Amino acid sequence: MTALRDRAVATADWTVWTCRVRLAVTDPAALPAARDVVEREIAAVDAACSRFRPDGDLAAVDAGAGRWTPVGPLLAEALAVALRAARLTDGHVDPTVGGAMTALGYDRDLADVDPGTVPPVLAPVAGWRTVELDGDRVRIPWGARLDLGATVKAWTADRAAAAVADRTGAGVLVSIGGDVAVAGPAPDGGWRIRVEDVTGDPDAPPPPGSATVSVVDGGLATSGTRARRWLRGGVEVHHLLDPRTGLPTRPVWRTVSVAAGSCTDANTVSTAAVVRGHAALPWLRELGLPARLVTEHGDVVTCGGWPA
Repeated sequence: MTALRDRAVATADWTVWTCRVRLAVTDPAALPAARDVVEREIAAVDAACSRFRPDGDLAAVDAGAGRWTPVGPLLAEALAVALRAARLTDGHVDPTVGGAMTALGYDRDLADVDPGTVPPVLAPVAGWRTVELDGDRVRIPWGARLDLGATVKAWTADRAAAAVADRTGAGVLVSIGGDVAVAGPAPDGGWRIRVEDVTGDPDAPPPPGSATVSVVDGGLATSGTRARRWLRGGVEVHHLLDPRTGLPTRPVWRTVSVAAGSCTDANTVSTAAVVRGHAALPWLRELGLPARLVTEHGDVVTCGGWPA
């Protein structure tokens, strides 16, 4: 998912969490303040929710597995968002996949993953129902590890877009690794978003098989198995795990794109659809959200009013 440049808006681009960030505002004078807001939001979420930071709040929860651990308001909210996503998707998006991610080698920045061996069998994860969140404290089962990656990036985009619109009054788009949130008044014709398998250079020519849509509010997200891949024991694996097995989900859809009232909801649904495999299409039709699914062979299926 790539936010395209519009001559009527001002943009800034940088990299965080090994993701490309694009910020766009309808008032060029608001761009410096907007970038400051977005960078502060990302830094705060990183300190609270990153599983790669031994000094972070999430690491304290993992280290305290089996007992109640106090958490700050940001992590408590992020956990509530993750548990809601798990409930709404019948557990196909599950925050207790951290141990399985670690077993597959994704316990550090992707560029530094150890290409060791894949365990012959990975047990299903502990399951989201085992996570107890009580206000400002949380308890997870002994041996469990959390990973909020399925929701936290999109949630951060939502938070950042809302904060920029509130501070500047400008229309704003925030894209973090292709998870797109918009707030405030959109430019004429809406925000133009290019949907593709892997987030690329927004100023480059569109790759084959991509599509361009316009968004005026809410969010748009693409989940897929192409972007975050690495070798483990000579086997190529990816980051979208099936909580029922603890292994990368079976290759039915290489990408699923969804539009919803928030980027968080869009990403929750798109991720769950990839994990659901063949069962995704009837589920998406029941939800009625605009969606675009691309098979492993490149065939495109749309539903829910996704534009032709």
